Amino acid sequence: MAYEETLRSITLLADSSIGIFTGPPGVPGSLTPNSGKQFRWVKVTGAGAAGLCSTGATEHAIGVLQNKPQGVGDASAIGVRGISMVECGGTVAAGDSLKLDTSSRVVTGVYGTDNIRAVAILAGAVGQLIPAFITAR
Repeated sequence: MAYEETLRSITLLADSSIGIFTGPPGVPGSLTPNSGKQFRWVKVTGAGAAGLCSTGATEHAIGVLQNKPQGVGDASAIGVRGISMVECGGTVAAGDSLKLDTSSRVVTGVYGTDNIRAVAILAGAVGQLIPAFITAR
């Protein structure tokens, strides 16, 4: 199912937690699966830089990584408002408010009290990608 929605994005430089060579499948050095950290939540980690959220609900997440930066210092596109795909870290129902686990994936949360403000549009389970509506902080 497709959703037509403008996703507001910003661009920051990738730190070592998201600037990972993924390459095409089968090429030496490529990850398997080669998804990198795309569709996980990120935070500001330095001057003009972004990296994965790693402690869950105590960090100031800024948005969802939209691309796969292939090295440290590469551009990372970060969706900050609108509809974005997100990776599930647990079972999520459509309409659930979302929060982060310690791997920057979404799990069921309580709207307005967690470090992100997002709502699941479809249900999902661990490792699945689902669309979520990211609202302003």
